[in-house]
Amino acid sequence: MIESALRMAGMALRAGRLEVGDEAAGDACRYKRCRLLLVTADAGEGPRRRAAHAAEEGQCLLAELPCSKEELGAALRDFDAVVVRSATKVRASHIDAAKGGRLKLVIRGGVGVDNIDVKYAEDNGITVKNTPRASSNSVAELAMGHMFSCARFLSVAGHTMREGKWEKKAYGKGFELGGKTLGIIGFGRIGQALGRMAKGIGMEVIAQDIFHVPGIEEQIGMKYVELDELLERADFISLHTPSLNGVKLICKENIEKMKDGVVFINTSRGDNVNEADLLEALNSGKVRAAGLDVYADEPATNTALYSHPNVSCTPHIGAATKEAQQRIGMEIVDIIEGFGK
Repeated sequence: MIESALRMAGMALRAGRLEVGDEAAGDACRYKRCRLLLVTADAGEGPRRRAAHAAEEGQCLLAELPCSKEELGAALRDFDAVVVRSATKVRASHIDAAKGGRLKLVIRGGVGVDNIDVKYAEDNGITVKNTPRASSNSVAELAMGHMFSCARFLSVAGHTMREGKWEKKAYGKGFELGGKTLGIIGFGRIGQALGRMAKGIGMEVIAQDIFHVPGIEEQIGMKYVELDELLERADFISLHTPSLNGVKLICKENIEKMKDGVVFINTSRGDNVNEADLLEALNSGKVRAAGLDVYADEPATNTALYSHPNVSCTPHIGAATKEAQQRIGMEIVDIIEGFGK
């Protein structure tokens, strides 16, 4: 059975006979009757060498990848499972092209699954899984890092020093995070991890989410509130929601409800923010600073936003830590081993 073969592939991965790597753009493994396709945006020589070595032992072959989005659907017909990261989209058209083939399982190596048409896949007998536990701490730490950067001008101060400038007076007006109120929009695993960190440095934590986790308020020492209250009270606002299908949660209307001088952090999805409205608020001072890891277009094209002196920016690296990637790989292995049990 395919499910049994996938479990055997998982055991091969766990035993180190084949590795799941973040940069394994062109690796496809075959273990007995199972074929597992790994698709990411960038090719990496390390994973290719490992795959080539495995191929010599009859465990793995190298596929002609990365696929274009037009070619992906047809390629999926030949594989029992596919692993994708955020840059690869698995849409209804790809699933239609894969019909009649071997595909039974799609794994998103990461948290959000908005790059996959989940319901359409499941309606066509394809299971969709993600790795929600693996990268939560890494993303939360990056959000916290951006909070410190915004409060103490770390990004722009470092940049001006590399230009040979000594701007001590200009950047000597920072402020502490302790005693401030952090509002977290989207209180899932990442939001909860950030909440715990913020409590550890003496911040008050409030959160808004459509789901309330029983007991979490007492456990962390935070409070659920409605969105309008959060926007009005928070000194820092950190966004941790999935893609909202075109709804711009951070827009002119909601920004007007925020405190003057609020700091905004986004490590979730760029399309949840109206970037023009955010830039206007940064220019006016309504938003004191912003820490951004995600953008409406990626690679980012809004130069005026990410080059703003009050923006601390990173190129979508929230989950890009050694530890998170190792955990993502092991969660993928667990999913493959457990498929069909």
